[in-house]
Amino acid sequence: MSTSHLPATTDSLFQAAEAKTPPEAISILYQVLENPSSSSEALRIKEQAITNLSDLLRQEGRAAELQNLLTKLRPFFSLIPKAKTAKIVRGIVDAVAKIPGTSDLQISLCKEIVQWTRTEKRTFLRQRIEARLAALLMDNKEYSEALNLLSGLIKEVRRLDDKLLLVEINLLESKLHFSLRNLPKAKAALTAARTAANAIYVPPAQQGTIDLQSGILHAEEKDYKTAYSYFFEAFEAFNALDDAQAIYSLKYMLLCKIMVNQADDVAGIISSPKVGLQYQGPELDAMKAVADAHSKRALRLFEIALQNFKTQLEEDPIVHRHLSSLYDTLLEQNLCRLIEPFSRVEISHIAELIELPVHHVEKKLSQMILDKKFAGTLDQGAGCLIIFDDPKTDAIYPDTLETISNMGKVVDSLYVRSAKIMA
Repeated sequence: MSTSHLPATTDSLFQAAEAKTPPEAISILYQVLENPSSSSEALRIKEQAITNLSDLLRQEGRAAELQNLLTKLRPFFSLIPKAKTAKIVRGIVDAVAKIPGTSDLQISLCKEIVQWTRTEKRTFLRQRIEARLAALLMDNKEYSEALNLLSGLIKEVRRLDDKLLLVEINLLESKLHFSLRNLPKAKAALTAARTAANAIYVPPAQQGTIDLQSGILHAEEKDYKTAYSYFFEAFEAFNALDDAQAIYSLKYMLLCKIMVNQADDVAGIISSPKVGLQYQGPELDAMKAVADAHSKRALRLFEIALQNFKTQLEEDPIVHRHLSSLYDTLLEQNLCRLIEPFSRVEISHIAELIELPVHHVEKKLSQMILDKKFAGTLDQGAGCLIIFDDPKTDAIYPDTLETISNMGKVVDSLYVRSAKIMA
């Protein structure tokens, strides 16, 4: 900051707004903050100056300077109410979050704020920043550190009975356990979030997030119809708020339709007025391509869709997991259909018919044999698949077992009768 200062008045704010370049406006706002006046009007102007300065620094991508701003504002925070301090701090953290590629900086910033709030005994702010820090650690795949942070935070928030924060933390815990593939704990944490949410008014965005997580967990259990209902509720909530998560809720709705063999419904949903006007783009194009491949039972089209929409399909862990399962099922069905007429067939011929690489087909056939999907063996020397006839079960063995079982019952009955006569 400059050593000179400007008066903390609306004229100074206007001067900053009229500046020709952002750096000039930033310089003016810094000078306003340097003003030593602590009158109520000056404090109000400075609060507005901080908000304007944060926006400008965000637009200029000066994340490190936003971090330094928080440190320099600490004397100012002692002059204003704690609630306003919390609002300003969270606003600056949000501004840093909107600058791309600042995840590591956000983590260090949150840790720095947590340390300061502990020293200043600002519990309300610390708890919210710790929740934010846990979310950042989860996004950074530092799951163990995030869980350790949340475990202590949950106990503390439960004692204070802050239901809204408890909903947020339990929801975050559910996402963490899901990322670690611990489905029972993910469901338990989501249930805790719903229980806390039922006791208070939950903002629509938070309710949408709960429904979205519920849909993800039900889809993981292959309950796609219930998952579709939750995704639909989440989509309705996010769509009303113009939230970016609406497109993901819609994407997962379409995924559920595909997974329950209703791929033909996908085109109808995409072309509906509510969806068609707002959400056209690569996310929906990807799901449409997958639905088309599934309807035609064409693995080649499936492969092309995965290549053309790699970001939307393979880099989305939720979609990728379910589509991998769907692809394996389709591949097995197609292979079983192709090898059915043969007793011995070249693997290269099967690969040619199904339009996939030979090594890929060979690997899948060996897996299917081991899983006893069909009886056969691979002759790798000749490059052939030998299919055995289904062994016919000899009925004499189960019939013999049934006869012995019936005889045992007769003997037991006679024994009971003789015991009664003897008595």
